[in-house]
Amino acid sequence: MGLSWMAWTWPTAAFFIFVACAIILMGFLEWRRPGGAPRHGILTLDTTRGDRLFITLLGSAFIFLGWLALMGTPLWGALAISIAYGFAVFRWV
Repeated sequence: MGLSWMAWTWPTAAFFIFVACAIILMGFLEWRRPGGAPRHGILTLDTTRGDRLFITLLGSAFIFLGWLALMGTPLWGALAISIAYGFAVFRWV
C-alpha cells in the first residue's frame, strides 16, 4: 500500500523529523535536568518546558498559515519569524 497517498515531500518529512527530535530533546532535558516548578512568564501563565514547546509549535503553525495567506511562497520569511518567536517564547513566556 505504501505512503504514496499521503503526498510526502522532503519538507514535510523534515518538519516531522524536527518535531520528533524536539520532543526527544525535551524528554532528554527533563530526564537529565528536571524542570522543577513552572516558570511564571510575561503572559502571567505558569509554564513548563513542554508547555513552551507546544506554544511555540502552535504559534509557528499560525505564523506559517498567515504568511501563506498574505505573501504566498517562498516561506523563508515565515521561518525566520517562527525561529525568533520560538526564542522569545522560551525566553519570556
